[in-house]
Amino acid sequence: MSTSMSAPAPTPVPLTSFAVLRQHHSQLIRLGVASHAAHARRLLSFLARDPDSHFPYASRLLAHHPDPHPALFNPLFSALPTRHAARLLALMLSLPLRPDHFTFPQILPSAQPLHLVAQLHALLLKLGFHAHTQSLNALLAAYLANARPDLASRVFRGGGGALDVVSWTTMVGGLLKLGLFDDARVLFDGMPERNLVSWNAMMSGYVKACRFLDALEVFDEMRARGVDGNVFVAATAVVACTGAGALARGREVHRWVEQSGIQMDEKLATAVVDMYCKCGCVEEAWRVFEALPLAAKGLTTWNCMIGGFAVHGRGQDALKLFGRMEREGVAPDDVTLVNVLTACAHAGMLSEGRHYFNYVPQRYGIEPKMEHYGCMVDLYGRAGRLEEAKKVIQDMPMEPDVGVLGALFGASKIHGDVDLGEAIGWRVIELDPQNSGRYVLLANLLATAGRWEDVARVRRLMDERNVSKEAGRSVIEVQGEVCEFQCGGLCHPRAEEVYAMASDMMRKIRAEGYVPDTRDVLHAIAEEEKETPLLYHSEKLAIAFGLLHTRPGDTMRITKNLRVCRDCHEATKFVSRVFERQIVVRDRNRFHHFKDGQCSCKDYW
Repeated sequence: MSTSMSAPAPTPVPLTSFAVLRQHHSQLIRLGVASHAAHARRLLSFLARDPDSHFPYASRLLAHHPDPHPALFNPLFSALPTRHAARLLALMLSLPLRPDHFTFPQILPSAQPLHLVAQLHALLLKLGFHAHTQSLNALLAAYLANARPDLASRVFRGGGGALDVVSWTTMVGGLLKLGLFDDARVLFDGMPERNLVSWNAMMSGYVKACRFLDALEVFDEMRARGVDGNVFVAATAVVACTGAGALARGREVHRWVEQSGIQMDEKLATAVVDMYCKCGCVEEAWRVFEALPLAAKGLTTWNCMIGGFAVHGRGQDALKLFGRMEREGVAPDDVTLVNVLTACAHAGMLSEGRHYFNYVPQRYGIEPKMEHYGCMVDLYGRAGRLEEAKKVIQDMPMEPDVGVLGALFGASKIHGDVDLGEAIGWRVIELDPQNSGRYVLLANLLATAGRWEDVARVRRLMDERNVSKEAGRSVIEVQGEVCEFQCGGLCHPRAEEVYAMASDMMRKIRAEGYVPDTRDVLHAIAEEEKETPLLYHSEKLAIAFGLLHTRPGDTMRITKNLRVCRDCHEATKFVSRVFERQIVVRDRNRFHHFKDGQCSCKDYW
């Protein structure tokens, strides 16, 4: 039937099943319009949803089409798995039908395995598309996706005049995904032309590799060249500031967004709120959240603000915001429930935690997952209700993972239950044998009971498994500069000055009543000798450095990779009062706001 024939078209029906499609196809054939391009494309689009079942039918439809052309085939290539796309291409060539400029860009980017890419490359050359820019770019993407940067580089070098800014950006992005950061940066620096996608590719590649300062360096270069950013670049820059813990830079980027007139979408809004929360400025995060337009306040933004309140220990504020979220008709998801339960755990709100653990799943049909049970174990464990924490684990519908057991393990250490801690500790170590923190926690627990032979046993096991203790690290941002300090060592131009300040700091807070807490010092040595290692904890060195650069009334912000130890927590309370500073510490679990000798956690952490 010729496609030029006209006939009344049937009323479109929803293609809800294969049976419905066949009935509708029969009707189109009876009316003589089945070969009309729009109808054929609609049928093929449905068939592409389940190629394993429907590919034979789609193949017959195309093979018997009176006027096949590439426009019918091309949209299917990107929708089909590689094996079906290859079969479809073989059908296309057998008709015979020559691919056009849109064929290879559709089929190549996701082509797997490598030998198929090589065959497509050969066909591309044979048909003369090697000078076609979009096909060339698709070939670059295919080789990079197959982890062959050498072959991609060979194609790139031979691209000549067919290369465009997309070609360069594809190479840069692909090299970054493969971890070849230096090669990507050399290529990026040599680009004859860059667009915002190029700048963002380089920045986001660094961010995904946790090279946040490198990402900000690229952002600074972009601004120095007078390039106007967009919402994607802005979001990446904000995330880089968050990762680096660079509040001053984060504020600067936020101001740049406002001055540039970039409209906040949900992703950027969430990034900004998250940056302020994770840099210790929950009040600023709240101001940003409140000022957001409705369109930029999606579920992820609500979750981020609730989670921000949670990790800052502001449980009541988190629950109030959750209630407001419900009133505004935003349905929570499983992340919301995690944040709400975390808020209850950090604030010791047992009854509220129990309520929301039951209410949210029942009200919104959310099936509790492993992390939700882990939150409940954490909630009970922090409060010293270890039997109830154990019952949560016993009643779980799935086997507890290392996170759930680790919560109970940590609680047994905090509350001094050596028997429970030892039983859970060995189990956790076997589930997570390369995590040094598990060994250290068990050794500390055994040390508090004076079981030094068992402590030595834990140490021997670490040696046998080549597990080294993770060094404590603390990062402080002072005057826009980010400095890192490591427990037990200090490589800094002002090392002597920092050590001197640390010693003076400890001397002054001792005079005000501070007594070192040596319970977590493992070695069976005299008490007075245990105090020396505590001086060199990374948090104390970072605070000493901060005291050298701040004045009374200033705020110091410190990020550390481990949980705050009891001694540092107590010492920091004294420092905040004696030296009249507000000190915000973000540890692995939460935020601590120290001021006037008190901590926001009220010693509940």
